[in-house]
Amino acid sequence: MKKGINFLSRFLIIQFLMFLMMQGLQAQDLSSGKKSEREKRKQERQDKIREMIRQQEEGALIFNKQSVYGLKLNTDGWGFFFEKGTMKTVKLTRLFSVEIAEKRHPKEQRLSYQFGVGNFIQLGTPYVYGKQNTFYQLKIGFGQQRLIGGKTNKNGVAVQWSYSGGPSIGIERPYYVKVFDNGEGAVEDIRYSKQDSVAFLSPGNIVQGTGLRYGWNQLKFIPGLHLRSAIRFDYGRFNELVSGIEVGVSAEFYTRTPRMMLLNKNERFFFNSYIAFLLGRRK
Repeated sequence: MKKGINFLSRFLIIQFLMFLMMQGLQAQDLSSGKKSEREKRKQERQDKIREMIRQQEEGALIFNKQSVYGLKLNTDGWGFFFEKGTMKTVKLTRLFSVEIAEKRHPKEQRLSYQFGVGNFIQLGTPYVYGKQNTFYQLKIGFGQQRLIGGKTNKNGVAVQWSYSGGPSIGIERPYYVKVFDNGEGAVEDIRYSKQDSVAFLSPGNIVQGTGLRYGWNQLKFIPGLHLRSAIRFDYGRFNELVSGIEVGVSAEFYTRTPRMMLLNKNERFFFNSYIAFLLGRRK
């Protein structure tokens, strides 16, 4: 009986030791698997970094985000814009932009009135005859930029195609001029209205323009939409810097016709071409 108990005790001890050995082997396998997974991810990151370095050496634009400021000269006005880009692939970047612009009617003509002061002839502030409102636009754009051709070297030129669209808010600001007051020699600043229509539209009665002083508390807003397509030439010396020129076309449509001129036809659909000068950074 005693021998049977001793045999059973030894058997249980051996089984317990075998169990501990199996647990140790399993833990070692798990640890080895985790280590192997970490090494695999580390290797993938190193391969990605080496590929990015290779692409940069070959002229590709590699970045996470870019910020670009631009000055646009349109065939019907001018504007400033800010653009934020997020790189998705080597050849695709998502864009978000904000633009503030001023549009000019094709019939606008700036005039100056000459008047004498002592022995001198002085020119007044130029004005646009028959202009009812200055028309501004605030545009929010969402789009993409695609790489067409990378730089052949760090001093080369990258060619990109970008396109975007979104809401546009048209803003009318009343246009004021300085006119003679009923022939009494005094002057006053007026905008177009029914009661002042004769004074406002009499060229010999206008002294000069008033610049940007008036009309900011009398703004009117017009909802609209805009689309844009452009080719960008980036000749920045290093990938961290954006320096280039953009050439493109844009179209805008507003829910109401902006009242820009009194004696000429106004449109609510605008189509123009432009050139933009760009500066920015990538990181």
